[in-house]
Amino acid sequence: MKLTKKSHACVRLEKDGRTLVIDPGGFSEEDAAIGADAVLVTHEHPDHFDEGRLRAALDGNPGAEIWTLRSVAEKISAAFPGRVHTVGHGDTFTAAGFDVQVHGELHAVIHPDIPRITNVGYLVDGGRVFHPGDALTVPDHPVETLMLPVMAPWSKISEVIDYVREVGPQRAYDIHDALLTDLARPIYDRQIGALGGAEHLRLAPGTSADV
Repeated sequence: MKLTKKSHACVRLEKDGRTLVIDPGGFSEEDAAIGADAVLVTHEHPDHFDEGRLRAALDGNPGAEIWTLRSVAEKISAAFPGRVHTVGHGDTFTAAGFDVQVHGELHAVIHPDIPRITNVGYLVDGGRVFHPGDALTVPDHPVETLMLPVMAPWSKISEVIDYVREVGPQRAYDIHDALLTDLARPIYDRQIGALGGAEHLRLAPGTSADV
């Protein structure tokens, strides 16, 4: 499986000539979802869900479909009848040849005064890749490659390190990193790498790795 990092929280997975894109939001490239056979969206926040990017993907590929939670599906399903599927915790499905399990229910706490919204994570191909969205969800399944939300308004680095430890992946690639400056990256790299207990990696937007 080929993993390509796009800006912020978006990743593209390619296998057997088909492409699955997760979270092509407003902080990612405008063409982040173009060419996708399937798109997964974890939640409704604009850095993960951008209606224009989804419309472009589905207009460009009449066979493309979207899997997401209800709050996002309600915003886009009318434009693409039959092509937007609503999922929740515990669901399993196949999208573009990828087997997907849904884990998690709520977004991480940003502040007690801010109501929590729904959020789901996607475990792909039996644990080859796990993308948690904006939550520190631990799936009840071994994970080979964890897409690690490394920096967010709702987290601190000790929580990120403990999350890697709890999931126990073989490797963790940074996502949710648009707010992390180049000046701070070495600090995160050093501390997560030294304390997380897994290989800690990051890809520049547009670069790829085999997982």
